[in-house]
Amino acid sequence: MNKNKFYKESLNYHRKFPSGKIQIYPTKDYNTQHNLSLAYSPGVAAPCYEILKNPKTVYNYTSKGNLVGVITNGTAVLGLGKIGPLASKPVMEGKAILFKIFSGIDAYDIEINEYNPKKIIQIIKAISPTFGGIILEDIKAPEAFEIENILQEELDIPIMHDDQHGTAIISGAALLNAIELVNKKIENIKMVINGAGAAAISCARIYKKLGVKNIIMCDSHGVINNKRTDINQEKKEFSVKTSMKTLSEAIKDSDIFIGLSVKNILSTDMLKSMAKNPIVFALANPDPEIEYNLAIKTRNDLIIATGRSDYPNQVNNVLGFPYIFRGALDVQAKKINEEMKLAAIKSIALLTKEPDEYINLLYNKQLSFNKEYIIPKPFDKRLITHVSKAVAKAAMETGVARHNITNWDNYQKQLIDRIKNFR
Repeated sequence: MNKNKFYKESLNYHRKFPSGKIQIYPTKDYNTQHNLSLAYSPGVAAPCYEILKNPKTVYNYTSKGNLVGVITNGTAVLGLGKIGPLASKPVMEGKAILFKIFSGIDAYDIEINEYNPKKIIQIIKAISPTFGGIILEDIKAPEAFEIENILQEELDIPIMHDDQHGTAIISGAALLNAIELVNKKIENIKMVINGAGAAAISCARIYKKLGVKNIIMCDSHGVINNKRTDINQEKKEFSVKTSMKTLSEAIKDSDIFIGLSVKNILSTDMLKSMAKNPIVFALANPDPEIEYNLAIKTRNDLIIATGRSDYPNQVNNVLGFPYIFRGALDVQAKKINEEMKLAAIKSIALLTKEPDEYINLLYNKQLSFNKEYIIPKPFDKRLITHVSKAVAKAAMETGVARHNITNWDNYQKQLIDRIKNFR
C-alpha cells in the first residue's frame, strides 16, 4: 500500500461535503404543522409528564434506549498517543459509525478537554441521563481504571472502556479456540504478556477467568516481579515471585505470547525459544510485536493473530462492542458485568466453528475452523444474533436487566432488522 496516497485519500474522504462521518436524521414524520406540534410544542409536554411520573418510561418516549455516548479525552489514541480531544474527534466519529453499521445503535461522540480523572467523572455523570450506555475510548491508564470503576459504581447504565475490555473479549475468544487447536489445557499453559497498560491488565484478568493460571507480565522495564518497587496497584495484581527480569528470559518454554506493547519487540530467537505449537497474539497496531510473515517463516507450528486486517486472525474490537451494547441496551441493563463479557467471549468463539456460505462468498475463500481462522470476520452478519442474544441472556440471568425478553425468535428477527439498512 502506498502510504502517502492512502493518507491523501483519507483526507479527501473526510472533508467531502458534509465534512466528517456522522449526522442526525429525524425518526418521525415532521412535514405537517400537526406533526411539528406533536414533535415539539405543545405535544412534547405529554411524554415529559409521563417521564416525570415514571422515569423508566424515558425508554418508551425517547431515543435513550438506543443511544450510546462515545467519550474520550484523547490521551491514548491507538497508534497516535496523546493527541488531545480535538484531534481525536475523527476516531470517535469512526466509532460512532461502527455502532450504527454493525448493530443499529446511534452514537454521539463527545470529546472532553479535561485530564483530571475526578473532573472527567463529574462531567460524564452530569451528561449521563442522555444515554442508554457509555463507551469510554482512548483514555490512558491508570486513569482509565479509576474513571471506569467509579462510573460503573455510581451510574445505572452500561459503561465500558473498550480499549480494555474490547481487546480482552475478542482475544479471549481467539485464545479459547487457539488452545483447542493445539490440544493443550488452559489451566496448564504458560502465558507471557508484554505490555501492562489498560488493555493488557484487562486481558490478563479475563484470561484468568477463562482458566489461565500461569501469567508472567512484562512492562517496558522488564518482568513484573515481587522485587519491583516501581509498579502501580494494577500491575501489583500480576506481580510474580521470580528471579527473571527480561522478556527473553520469561518467554522461554512459554506456550502463549500476548503482545500489547510496541513493534518488533518479539525477536525470532525469542519465538524459537517458545514451547511446541506456540500461540502468538502480536496486537500492537499498526506494526505488531513481530512481523506476520517473519513469524510464520520462523515457526511452522505457530498460531498467530495480529490487529491488522491484511493478515489472518485479526483481533478486531468491532467483533464485540457493537453487539455487547446491543444486547445490553435491549434489556435496559444497569451495567456490563463479567458474566456478560464471558458470554460474549464464548459466543464469538463458538461462531467461528459454525460454517457459513455467505461468509465464504463474501471473503472469496473457504473459511473453516483452523489455525488461520480462530475468530470470525468483521462482516459476519451472524455476530449480532449470536453475541447480542448471549449478552442479553446473561444480563437477565444475573439480575442487571430491567426489561426481560420472552420471545427469543422474535428478538432475533428484530436484531437482523436493526442492521439490514446499513449492511
